Amino acid sequence: METATVSFKQLATTSKHFARRLLTIGENRLELLMVEVQEERERLLHAILLALGVAAFGLLAGITVTAAIVVLLWQYSPVTVLLTLTGLYGVAGVCLYRRLTLLLRDWQNLSATLEQLRKDRACLEKILA
Repeated sequence: METATVSFKQLATTSKHFARRLLTIGENRLELLMVEVQEERERLLHAILLALGVAAFGLLAGITVTAAIVVLLWQYSPVTVLLTLTGLYGVAGVCLYRRLTLLLRDWQNLSATLEQLRKDRACLEKILA
């Protein structure tokens, strides 16, 4: 009877240690997730604010340069000047659009959390196998 009691106590102790470890791992992963969400939020806000600043000042500079070029070259051919500037702005817009799509395609959210969860799953599969 004593061996059954001892093994039951060992089983209970082992289960408690396993549960504590599992809760600690879960807590660590949740903290990592929260930190990464905070970092992503700050990075996204920073990117949006920078993009708005670039857009606003770029638009102002573009309007000013366009007006200066049109006034300077108006006497030669107004239609040619306007079409040339339109073409240049169109090419610049397409280039920026391509860079934006590349940036969005390579954007990875919560990569460290996902990698850590994959490692945890592999470790648990190894232990339970």
